Amino acid sequence: MIEAYPRIRLVDSDAGDARLLVRDVVRIVFYLPHDHVELGAGVEQALTLYRHAVGDMLTRAWDSDGESFPLTEAGWGEVQASLRPSASFRFIEELAEDSDSFQRMTRLQAECSWTLTGDDFDGYSLRYLARLPSKTPLEGSVSVLSATLPTEYLELHGPGRVRELAMSLASVLPLASGHAGLALELAGVRRKILPLVREELRRYPGVDVPRVDAHLSVGARVEGVHWLNFLGTSLLQSVGGSEALRGRLQSSGSTVQEVGALGAALVTLGPGPEAGDRSNGGDLPAYRELARVLEPVLEPFMPGYALAWRGFSEDEVHDWWRRFLD
Repeated sequence: MIEAYPRIRLVDSDAGDARLLVRDVVRIVFYLPHDHVELGAGVEQALTLYRHAVGDMLTRAWDSDGESFPLTEAGWGEVQASLRPSASFRFIEELAEDSDSFQRMTRLQAECSWTLTGDDFDGYSLRYLARLPSKTPLEGSVSVLSATLPTEYLELHGPGRVRELAMSLASVLPLASGHAGLALELAGVRRKILPLVREELRRYPGVDVPRVDAHLSVGARVEGVHWLNFLGTSLLQSVGGSEALRGRLQSSGSTVQEVGALGAALVTLGPGPEAGDRSNGGDLPAYRELARVLEPVLEPFMPGYALAWRGFSEDEVHDWWRRFLD
């Protein structure tokens, strides 16, 4: 089979078992401006949809304390139980400040967080982070559900199958925004790994680097431009609605369609995700066109973001952040 997507794989040379530190994946992510009590049922539906798409590829769970357990029948029961909101409190303000729950949620800035993965960093994962349930939520705070698939899955089943999965997930979630496309998955300390793929990030503008703190600030903004771009009702209205959006996108293959029953829309840039390749002039014109249209609602570059990119200058991070605009 001819590889349609760049392989970005970095092996830990210090590990005797040749452990991967970085791999290319397809990442699907949704930002949800709601607390866990409002999301549990939808997230459980999303988990079922993902498992139906990938089969038994998820084998291990990791909780918010970094503890892990195998996804046996009992393990799945524990994950499902975690999706049922607590009956003992609604907001963190109702908890005693010296309680374990208050201390844990304050440390996480979230009510709960777990990650489900496959074997040996194989590209399969599902992550859920429920925002801090406060009576006065931090401005811009959201809960986050994300899933990854190896690029081998994309090549085997085709982008249509991935798009169907993303749309089915979006249909059961009250999203503010979301996206899907090529991305890097990191296993290890981010500040040590990212500098090792500096050249790949410069070369492939369509390969995303996930934010570490997006749940604290994305809110009513859009986190970049990708192959699939989901816009909730508020964001869609901010850019004039679906019809106005269709009229402003002239690139061949760019489409706008409604998703679910909550007034969200999906902007698709071509039949499949593209990495682009600046070494031969591939700067993804459809992505650049959508970036210009969405610029008023795109999350702006802030100097503090460079702190999560140790080993890069602030100018380098700024250039990457605005790679479809400048």
